[in-house]
Amino acid sequence: MRAMLAGADRPLVFAGGFILAILAVGSVYTLATAGTLTLLSPTYLVLQLKVAAFLGIVAAGMMLVVLLGHIDLSVPWTMAASAMLATAWGGPMAIPVGLAVGLAIGVVNGIGVAYLRVPSMIFTLGVNVVLRGLMVMLTGGFSPSSQPTETMLYLAKGSVLGIPNPVLIWGAICLGVAFVLRRTPLGRYIYAIGNRESAVYLSGIDTRLVLVATFALCSLLASAAGLLLAGYSSKAFQAMGDPYLLPAIAAVVIGGTNILGGSGKLSGTVAGTILIVLLQSVLSVMAMPEAGRQIIYGVVIVGMLLAYGRGEKARS
Repeated sequence: MRAMLAGADRPLVFAGGFILAILAVGSVYTLATAGTLTLLSPTYLVLQLKVAAFLGIVAAGMMLVVLLGHIDLSVPWTMAASAMLATAWGGPMAIPVGLAVGLAIGVVNGIGVAYLRVPSMIFTLGVNVVLRGLMVMLTGGFSPSSQPTETMLYLAKGSVLGIPNPVLIWGAICLGVAFVLRRTPLGRYIYAIGNRESAVYLSGIDTRLVLVATFALCSLLASAAGLLLAGYSSKAFQAMGDPYLLPAIAAVVIGGTNILGGSGKLSGTVAGTILIVLLQSVLSVMAMPEAGRQIIYGVVIVGMLLAYGRGEKARS
């Protein structure tokens, strides 16, 4: 078993094991209380994938920044600002406007970190606060009365051959991110900068442009998730992105991406996203009090990190 684990992707193996354990525990509970195996039904599993899609898109963008050894704390209000401005704009340009807002925020974050050399945690947190203030000022502290466009509603609530559109979009985004990381110079530079930025700079690469591009991609994906969430909720509202920041970071770290940068796989982030969503869902099904949910949620995350983190440390 130890030899098998040594040759496998440990974070992915442990995440898969926890996913199976969560489904097993939840199934035993529903079988004992309701006499059914609801958690193993295709309908339930597809629904969980649909819910995971929103978090998964955010986590994919967050992973790119974490691979650099940085972090983006402006994600919550990037999602909210993009969705609120897109629904307020309306018409066929709503989605392009929302994505453009996210792209602009990412470029600002990248410039602040790359050119002004402000720590990413501080700069992106400041941008998040500024965005919150701007949205409160524009809306007067109330949710906007505008509604998502028909396209936004279809992308968030429609399906193709029984597969929800958000899941298809998540899959397409994952393929795109995987292609960038594995097949493009940008992906190689991201991993290299995460290991040692100074060495990449001395090799003749403009690391500042790489930072700007990566932060822009992160915010662009956050805005895409915000637009989908607005369509799914049939409205855009303040603080709609707040519940996605910490779970996105947790999904990235649980998936095996080094929080200091330089190593990580997108498959692990996908597995971490599914694990977190299933854990939240099963705890809700079990009607566990909020305090208990938070305790179990934290214990599982810490337990997973200890399980494969110690092994990685021992080999390094």
